[in-house]
Amino acid sequence: MQTRNRFFDDMSQLMTNAMGVAQGAKSEAENAMKSIMDRWLADRDFVTRDEFDAVRAMAQKAREENEALKARLDALETKKKPAAGK
Repeated sequence: MQTRNRFFDDMSQLMTNAMGVAQGAKSEAENAMKSIMDRWLADRDFVTRDEFDAVRAMAQKAREENEALKARLDALETKKKPAAGK
């Protein structure tokens, strides 16, 4: 009976070690794939999501400022027209 328990203990330890190795291999493969993808994307001049969001926010702010300046200009032109008719 003692040899059976020892056998199962050894098998359990072997399976635990195998799972650890498999998880380590999975992690290594994920890191390698991410590195390859990052390099591939960098070579194609793609932007990151953060960069895209920053530029989109800048464009939105510029549009809003443009609209505000256009409204001011329209108001000034409207104010000036009646004076030109006098």
